[in-house]
Amino acid sequence: MFGLQRIGDLIWAAADMRTRGFLVGGTAGRTTLAGEGLQHQDGHSHVLALSVPNLLAFDPAFAYEIAVIIQDGIKRMYVDQESIFYYLTVTNEPLPMPAMPAGKEVREGILKGLYRFKTSEKKDAKLRAQLFGSGTIMYEVLKAQQILEEKYGVAADVWSVTSYKELYRNGNDCERWNLLHPSEKPRVPFVTQCLKDAPGVLVAASDYMKVLPEAIAQWMPRPLVALGTDGFGRSENREALRDFFEVDAKHIVLGTLNALARDKQIKPEVLLDAIKDLGINPEKLNPAIS
Repeated sequence: MFGLQRIGDLIWAAADMRTRGFLVGGTAGRTTLAGEGLQHQDGHSHVLALSVPNLLAFDPAFAYEIAVIIQDGIKRMYVDQESIFYYLTVTNEPLPMPAMPAGKEVREGILKGLYRFKTSEKKDAKLRAQLFGSGTIMYEVLKAQQILEEKYGVAADVWSVTSYKELYRNGNDCERWNLLHPSEKPRVPFVTQCLKDAPGVLVAASDYMKVLPEAIAQWMPRPLVALGTDGFGRSENREALRDFFEVDAKHIVLGTLNALARDKQIKPEVLLDAIKDLGINPEKLNPAIS
């Protein structure tokens, strides 16, 4: 329940002892544990997990992602005898689980931290976006994809980010190797490889702090709009919490439109109309400090 925000020192001790196994956050995330407020809602354990060298941290959205991660983890820890352990945040929300998409790149992406889950069917759209979701907020991202396509003519692909830490680690590994081998062909971070042919603005949303997706922004081809749950928790239902922390579908839509306006692909008036149509209060308090 409490994640690294409450037992971080014990996690560090476990890492030092070369612990193996799975830590499963069954009520993880800032907005998934409705009604518990400041004490229990956790939006920063995945950020704290960045500091533990032998901890692999995943925030899966779907049951098949969990299955792939656990299967691979059992092999790595107990067959290959790697001294690693896992932190999985699986939330506590009853949601429909899709079947695993076809293609070997899906399994590879789950384990490396990123894969394209759903491609837009709007092939002739002039406005494009790439949306990144993880954990329970993936379902808000999927709602936003539909709104963007139906109401604003934006073709958006949806990516599942299973592990920002794995992407962050891989990016830094590539940077270090390139630094030490200047005469050889540079290595390219996995996130850069994935997005090299993906057009449009980039928007990420998760149930954790904005700094988590921002940690990999340097390896993305264009500026990233990061939505997250900075601030203390609140005692409310999930819908109200996601509105308060600005990670629900309507704020993802607004973040996408704002990025398009920044790139001068749509007029600022579209943003003003969207704020009104989506029912967003532009004068609400900043959740990070209120």
